[in-house]
Amino acid sequence: MSRVHDMGGRFGDGAIPVGADADPIFAENWHARALAVTLAAGALGQWNIDISRHARECLSPKDYARFSYYEKWLAGLADLLVQSGLVRAEEFTSGADGLAPENVQQRRLLAENVAAVLAAGGPADRVGAAAKFAVGDRVKTRRLARNTMVEGGHTRLPAYAAGAKGQVVLVHGCHVFPDAAAHRLGEQPEPLYTVVFDAAELWGRAECSGDEVTCDLWESYLEPVIAQEKPAK
Repeated sequence: MSRVHDMGGRFGDGAIPVGADADPIFAENWHARALAVTLAAGALGQWNIDISRHARECLSPKDYARFSYYEKWLAGLADLLVQSGLVRAEEFTSGADGLAPENVQQRRLLAENVAAVLAAGGPADRVGAAAKFAVGDRVKTRRLARNTMVEGGHTRLPAYAAGAKGQVVLVHGCHVFPDAAAHRLGEQPEPLYTVVFDAAELWGRAECSGDEVTCDLWESYLEPVIAQEKPAK
């Protein structure tokens, strides 16, 4: 079962503005500060990107629906800070300063190091098993978009692509498996693929003939599509 964040393909949420109509990166000044605080807290090394994504997914449906984009970021961050023992819940209401453990303080992101840290990124490619699929292979995604390790856990298989047939167009090698990493179960790297789907396969009909949707999907989300054998004469 998916959580409220898995919204792809729903009716009623309006058009997504693009190009000149798109919203600015930071519509308000505090949005930039929210991003900065989130990145600085992440640099403390107490969680990974998959854990932070899952924290936002775990917001209550009521809050998720009413919060703006960066409000979701801050709410998820607040939960992570408390869960990691870096901040006590009462500090958020009292405004009192706490003191993080010394080993965490040593990892704090200094202003003069921000550009270099951001430029380095956080590569997720790893050495691992050989890919089972190749470019051109027909595949089908798992029927349910769910984490098979943790009930209600994080997964990168969107509900709209579950049970759909597509074709592998890129093989990226092995990457950290988010379904495991989001729950501190280790990296468990798997081969990662870009799979292209006919839009009609996902939505029932395509807005325009030839429309396609691509998804980056891990190997355990996929199974081969076996060509039907020709009937014996």
